Amino acid sequence: MQLLKYHKGALLSGKNNVNLIWYGKFKPSQRAIVSDFITSLSTSTPSNAHPSVANGKSLTQKQIVQLASKGEQRNAINVVLTASDVAVDGFCVNRCGTHGSSKGAVIKGKTYKFAYIWVGNSETLCPGYCAWPFHQPIYGPQSAPLGAPNNDVGVDGMVINLASLLAGTATNPFGNGYYQGEADAPLEAASACPGVYAKGAFPGYAGDLLVDKTTGASYNAHGTNGRKYLVPALYDPSTSSCSTLV
Repeated sequence: MQLLKYHKGALLSGKNNVNLIWYGKFKPSQRAIVSDFITSLSTSTPSNAHPSVANGKSLTQKQIVQLASKGEQRNAINVVLTASDVAVDGFCVNRCGTHGSSKGAVIKGKTYKFAYIWVGNSETLCPGYCAWPFHQPIYGPQSAPLGAPNNDVGVDGMVINLASLLAGTATNPFGNGYYQGEADAPLEAASACPGVYAKGAFPGYAGDLLVDKTTGASYNAHGTNGRKYLVPALYDPSTSSCSTLV
């Protein structure tokens, strides 16, 4: 019996652009970490749809969707990234990011839905909740934090959450794809494997990761421009288990 049930809805397929929408104060080095990660997944360069659309220091989920709608809506995933000085409803309480869909533009008489993602930088608010294993965890077994591969606990944590949400968006973009449980709180491709990053993982231990001999940082994936990243395990329906890169 498969853990993730298919609910007969549309999935993302073919070529989809990832549009990055930055909200708040990000350093150029931080933008480069995320942009290089997206580029590592594709042959094309991500579109920095709005380099900066910052006005306030707090956002509601409705405002997140409004920001996401500013990006291209057909064949696209619009990713809203909020900086460490921005508070978002539910952030650090019960979420590190979200994904969903919303009605978009009317093209040739047809209303299109677009997929979006939001991820926040938890560095100042809750790194133990949203940037583990690069910070001491708030809950559960306590273990020493691992070195962040790009030397930025907050943004390296964002990459983990972004990778998880991209997997969820591809396989359950409109809430009726592959998931288990309730539609408004689904268990998805990556969230079905919490805290697993390499073989040998168990609660409080991310797994037997690769270690950079120079910096001592932990990682499991190589990216463009010589980058190293940590990405979560994904549920593999062919084996009914969590699949890791290392």
